[in-house]
Amino acid sequence: MSEAFSIEVSVHCDAWLAACPEAEAIAAAAARAALARTAGPPASAPVILGLILPDDAEQRGLNRTYRGRDAATNVLSFVTADPATPAGAPVLLGDVVLAFATVEREAAEQQKTLADHLRHLVVHGVLHLLGFDHEGAAEAEAMEAHEIEILRTLGVPDPYRATI
Repeated sequence: MSEAFSIEVSVHCDAWLAACPEAEAIAAAAARAALARTAGPPASAPVILGLILPDDAEQRGLNRTYRGRDAATNVLSFVTADPATPAGAPVLLGDVVLAFATVEREAAEQQKTLADHLRHLVVHGVLHLLGFDHEGAAEAEAMEAHEIEILRTLGVPDPYRATI
């Protein structure tokens, strides 16, 4: 994977920055770590990735429109990469969208910091953009193991560990 990443973070919900002032930098660093440690577009291709931090209402609208589910969810990934992109041309990988209240609530329920849960879900979303999935048990195990490995490099404990 190329180190030529363009990661654009767009904060649509001020609560992200109120609760986690470094949310933009944290999200970008997590995406960069996932891209750097995962096979993807050719090394010669610059990669463009969007990270969007909305509120639950905006996320719910996206989930309803694009997945037919009328509920907020923690993370959505929208792949835009085109396999027909010429070699060396910039790869528009896609967007990862994270809903504030859902992510904040999950972090509290799972006894994690908001920053660490944000890192985890950004890594999770980026891996989806790179073709990882968790529909089957073997796929889920492989994806989780890769997430744990990437998160370890960011100083984040295993997000799948049992909480007390």
